[in-house]
Amino acid sequence: MKTLMIAIIGGLAAILSNKGIAVFNDGLRPIMPEYLEGRMNRKELAATAFAMGFGLVIGFGIPFSLTTSIILIHSIFLGTDIIGTFCPDNKKGTIAAGIIGALYGIGLVTGLEGIVKAFEKLPVNFMESLGDVGAPIVVSFAVFPALATAYQYGAKKGLLNLVISLIARQIAIIISPIAIGSGEMSLNPEGMALVVGMIILMIYATRGKASEEDIVDLASVFGERVERIKGNIVVLMIMGGLVAAATSLNYISGDPISLNLASEGQITDAGFAALARGIGFIPLIVSTGIATGVYGPAGMTFVFAIGLFVKNPILSFIIGAAIIGLEIILLGKLGHSMDKYPGIREAGDNIRNAMSKLLEVALLVGGMNAANAIAPGMGFFIVAGLYILNEIAGKPVVSMAVGPISAILVGILANLLSLIGLFNIPA
Repeated sequence: MKTLMIAIIGGLAAILSNKGIAVFNDGLRPIMPEYLEGRMNRKELAATAFAMGFGLVIGFGIPFSLTTSIILIHSIFLGTDIIGTFCPDNKKGTIAAGIIGALYGIGLVTGLEGIVKAFEKLPVNFMESLGDVGAPIVVSFAVFPALATAYQYGAKKGLLNLVISLIARQIAIIISPIAIGSGEMSLNPEGMALVVGMIILMIYATRGKASEEDIVDLASVFGERVERIKGNIVVLMIMGGLVAAATSLNYISGDPISLNLASEGQITDAGFAALARGIGFIPLIVSTGIATGVYGPAGMTFVFAIGLFVKNPILSFIIGAAIIGLEIILLGKLGHSMDKYPGIREAGDNIRNAMSKLLEVALLVGGMNAANAIAPGMGFFIVAGLYILNEIAGKPVVSMAVGPISAILVGILANLLSLIGLFNIPA
């Protein structure tokens, strides 16, 4: 079932990329009109998609997918962006894109499972220790609204948000569980901290309102491109429904935070994290969609939250499809709101920045803990060294991926050293 669903998602995503309907890479989306309007040829577009996406698939998507049984969506959609643009822009090319995309999805599932099984047979089985990579995320994910507040409004207001969020977290611990009739409801501390932190950030963001003279209605300026997205609403709704359904089955996840939370069984928290991420992506998806006429295969990413909150795949498909449809119908109005409240647009950027910085720190700590569990002492030595070397080299590997990749490399190195008698397997 998992292989079939990932194959369908991969095939459809590759077709959407091939036809220029939707691409996942936020950097590729603004380039698509250059090809669609004849200012760039197909080879140049394909080369650009490959340059932007391949490194992220290898250095970001796959390492996170290896640490749990859930596939990070970047592994799929960044690959299908490349596949779709490499296939010719004609009927045969579209069919080829669908077939290759489906085969890529199948290969991704079977390949990752094969790698995990192979690792489990090694003298030093480090797969269980790799679970420590995401442990800091599970506890610290609720901090990012306070970080986003600090980015946008200064350290003092960020600290105030952090303190209030911490108080909300501790209150949740004290009063939980709450008796309701004959039953009771447990409050998750991190979930409460996240909700309170997001409310405070949104209060700050909606305080400033642009004057009518400063508002530029992007939806009117790029009316034809908005209509292009609306013309593809049905296939985009199907794509959104499939993503929500696969998420509800714990086959895929939209980001490393919700991936690690879901893998730990904290589904509600994962849903809140995915919801907050969706809020952060509204300005980016809305503005790039309106300006380019190209959407994202997961839309504003709320479909991942739907899949986590609604654990029935059929119902998730229906609601996920409806959410994507609603996003597209409201695209113009959302764009106008972004222009009317610039604080909200800026908050979206800062939420993404805060999540990235939090992930970078949490995954570095998690990577060091996992590596040290695999190879005590040597693990800290290697991860710290590789992180600094990556910084010096100009970050050829995305910073937040250094921790997981380093932990995997430590596991492989421990096995190589074990074969030649230079490593003692920890008791």
